[in-house]
Amino acid sequence: MKEIPVRELTQVVKELCMESNYNLREDVLLALKDSLEIESSKIGRAIIEQIIKNAEIARLEELPICQDCGVVNVLLEIGQDVFFVGGSIKEAVNEGVRKGYSEGFLRKSMVDDPCFDRKNTGDNSPAMILMSMVPGDSVKVIVMPKGGGSENVGVIKMLLPGDGPKGVKKTVLEAVKNANASSCPPIVVGVGIGGTFDSVGLLAKKALLRNINERNKDERYANLEISLLEEINNLGIGPGGLGGKVTALSVNIETRPCHMACLPVAVNFGCCALRSAEKVL
Repeated sequence: MKEIPVRELTQVVKELCMESNYNLREDVLLALKDSLEIESSKIGRAIIEQIIKNAEIARLEELPICQDCGVVNVLLEIGQDVFFVGGSIKEAVNEGVRKGYSEGFLRKSMVDDPCFDRKNTGDNSPAMILMSMVPGDSVKVIVMPKGGGSENVGVIKMLLPGDGPKGVKKTVLEAVKNANASSCPPIVVGVGIGGTFDSVGLLAKKALLRNINERNKDERYANLEISLLEEINNLGIGPGGLGGKVTALSVNIETRPCHMACLPVAVNFGCCALRSAEKVL
């Protein structure tokens, strides 16, 4: 059994909060640079160039890529042979968020009550924490800040089994059309299919963590990703919603089994500042 002091988890979460907000993911940055060869719109190209320049300045100066430093999603893949000592895992994660957002001069966006008081917690806690048990004696810590703009346009629909792939495509395309410029394109579209009402949204969000150059391992879903990407880019929304060929950089689909009477579908958007960072303890 491997023991890990919770203070180490706090330190890692703190570092990842800052790293993810300062450094645009390499796969996203490269895709943006490649998209300049595709985008024919003069305005669209200018927007993409500004996004790239902004990301480079943020990395160099250790400044937030975006003014919305987001709610912190923390995914912990905990080896079954690991034992945390010295305190609460949940409190250790939230302390890491507090330190990261304070020491990293990151904007705090969390409010304590969702409907009535809406008072800012002042330290960007609590984080949205997901823990899963995996084989081994290590812990993978993934931090994913998620801004309000890309979250507000997310969609969950409970389709019927007969709706099939056509129903999934219709749901995704309608979500992108309705989001338009609000999702801050060029976007990455995370799609969850299957599970239940409460799990399919998380599935769509986890799809955004996959490298955007990797297709789904199931050829059927890989082809659906490619087809959706083509149709989304044919919508003409373009960078910044001002028209063009590059509305999305990728469509990532993740699936899981579901009830025979259900076909849950969720769409979660990753804006042009799609952020995540990870480390193994």
